Amino acid sequence: MKLSELSPAPGSVKEAKRKGRGIGTGNGKTAGRGSKGQKARAGGSIRAGFEGGQMPLVRRIPKRGFNNPFAKPLECVNVSSLNVFEDGATVDEQALLKAGVISKCKYGVKILGNGELSKKLTVCVSAFSDTAKEKIEAAGGKTEVV
Repeated sequence: MKLSELSPAPGSVKEAKRKGRGIGTGNGKTAGRGSKGQKARAGGSIRAGFEGGQMPLVRRIPKRGFNNPFAKPLECVNVSSLNVFEDGATVDEQALLKAGVISKCKYGVKILGNGELSKKLTVCVSAFSDTAKEKIEAAGGKTEVV
């Protein structure tokens, strides 16, 4: 097989419609744009959400809540996920990433108390929930806030 012998799959390439090339073509005169109006003009497009001057839906419905643009969301890890580490290991953000427990860590990690921990670990992360702290210490481990 040579590069010159390659061709696209049948039916995958269509010829472009030549618009505005006479009335006999079926796409002449107004070239499929109808007659007059904003959409018939060159550059006449309407932005998304525009409702012809009527108050748009996005502005009619009530707004609720608040999204803090400065929030630094922590990655959440349950206590049960820490069982992948060996007994007596030190668990930090790098160790969690290496073990594949978390896929990214932009702002830090918080340990939550869901599940059981069967190993004695030293956990050094950004934050702990109260139940997570209790479970780690009950298993004989230590918690350190970095």
